[in-house]
Amino acid sequence: MWLHSQSFVKMLEKMEVFDQDKLIEEFEAKTKDAERVQRETLKKILEDNGSAEYLQSVGLNGRTDPESFKACVPLATHKDMEPYIMRIVDGDSSPILTGKPITTISLSSGTTQGKPKFIPFTDELLESTLQIFRTSFAFRNREFPLGNGKALQFAYSSKQFKTKGGLAAGTATTNVFRSLNYKNAMKAIQCQSCSPDEVIFGPDFHQSLYCHLLCGLILYDEVQLVFSSFAHSIVHAFRTFEQVWEELCNDIRTGVLSSRVTDSSTRAAMSKLLKPNPELADMIHKKCSGLSNWYGLIQELFPNARYIYGIMTGSMEPYLKKLRHYAGELPLLTAEYGSSEGWIGANVNLKLPPEMATYAVLPDIGYFEFIPMRDIDDQVLEPEPVGLTEVKLGEEYEVIMTSYAGLYRYRLGDVVKVAGFYNSTPELKFVCRSNLLLTINIDKNTERDLQLVVEEAAKILSEEKQEVVDYSSHIDLSTDPGHYVIFWEISGEASQDVLEECCNCLDKSFVDAGYLGSRKVNAIGPLELRVVRKGTFQKILDHYLGLGASVSQFKTPRCVGPTNNLVLEILNANVKSYFSTAY
Repeated sequence: MWLHSQSFVKMLEKMEVFDQDKLIEEFEAKTKDAERVQRETLKKILEDNGSAEYLQSVGLNGRTDPESFKACVPLATHKDMEPYIMRIVDGDSSPILTGKPITTISLSSGTTQGKPKFIPFTDELLESTLQIFRTSFAFRNREFPLGNGKALQFAYSSKQFKTKGGLAAGTATTNVFRSLNYKNAMKAIQCQSCSPDEVIFGPDFHQSLYCHLLCGLILYDEVQLVFSSFAHSIVHAFRTFEQVWEELCNDIRTGVLSSRVTDSSTRAAMSKLLKPNPELADMIHKKCSGLSNWYGLIQELFPNARYIYGIMTGSMEPYLKKLRHYAGELPLLTAEYGSSEGWIGANVNLKLPPEMATYAVLPDIGYFEFIPMRDIDDQVLEPEPVGLTEVKLGEEYEVIMTSYAGLYRYRLGDVVKVAGFYNSTPELKFVCRSNLLLTINIDKNTERDLQLVVEEAAKILSEEKQEVVDYSSHIDLSTDPGHYVIFWEISGEASQDVLEECCNCLDKSFVDAGYLGSRKVNAIGPLELRVVRKGTFQKILDHYLGLGASVSQFKTPRCVGPTNNLVLEILNANVKSYFSTAY
């Protein structure tokens, strides 16, 4: 039996052949007739899952056309789907949301709402993940061809666990990383990690990060790209490098792994890679000593790297300045657009900087609708959703997804702008999360508004050679009137005068008319800047890791709600407060 399974694995490994031109041709064909492909995709989803209780209950009666689908199936949020998902989590194997039983559950990062959401994960969802990875790589490789080398991949897989009903559960990235098909696909597209599996699947994030850096340095001349799911992880890795580089050099010099790595399987795997190499240690030491404030660190350490890759839009944009500093001249390429619930689009315009990146929707990866984002205050009824090929250039929409994994007309909570079209499929620019609003009365500020305000005030800090390491916000209603609180962690020490100026700048930089009017009449109190102590945002990361989140999926919560007491406690431990005098 063992021999049989071994030969099956070898057969699978041989099967995966990457054909760049064919993938691009297929993408061209699908996007030229996106409307037909969308109808076929919906038909397949509804045929595969027609026996599901959820679809039976809305009276579709086997119909698979978009018109009947929209007439029968209501728009849904995760809250609407949760009772059905929880029955699956608890072990009900009847066809509830899908025709085939769901055996695996994904957990979202949990940083938006304060607790992870359970989301169905299926073989079809895994296949669509690999499809979008291959398509993206085909376009990327056409622009930046790779040879035979390795990826310095800051990949972390949290543990899978069993739900009450016996289903395997883990973060979406964990469910993907653990798949044999994923490993074969990565091999085929020359994206094999420098690090052994024991490091990726190690139980301690800090130890895994240290070993990722060490593996990259040992194989420094083979590294072709630097990758992590999110830009935050790459910045965090090289901020850590600044602290531990001499220790890493010492490990390479002596061939002995630092005592900070205590996990036995990680140590055993690293011992196969790590051999005494004083020349390499000297070279790294010389390179690091010669850098000015770590500018161009990644390019210096990995001279054969072609680019840096990861999701860099949305809540990752604030990390781009620091990432560019580390990257030097290396191009930054933003990755695919998707979520734990499913994938949406690929970055096929690789010459655009991440801030301007757009994502061409893959018309066969799911069925998509878009709710026009008009000012809801002006109307009682929400606008009707439109189809993928009915969206208009320059307009903003909320994304509605129907997936192969049992989510139907699901409100993703993302707002996107139509920036153009690739053949007949729209190219979307991520704008913000629709539900992340700072609001007290008539004011409305999104995550993007907050980012712009922080960037503006951070210019004052940069004149003092300081930077904002990370930030978050909160609505404080314990005062009357309520007021905005912005939390900053800064890289060094700034004077009281500078921080008071920053606080006033934050307050004045919100341009929302509702906020300006409310501040002028004191319906909203003076903005408060709370400067947290160093390492606070690391503690928030550790808190989410403790809840079972994966670093690969971690996003700093940009707005911490009143029910997220533990994160508020971490943020409010030992802060210095400044109140605005701008109004």
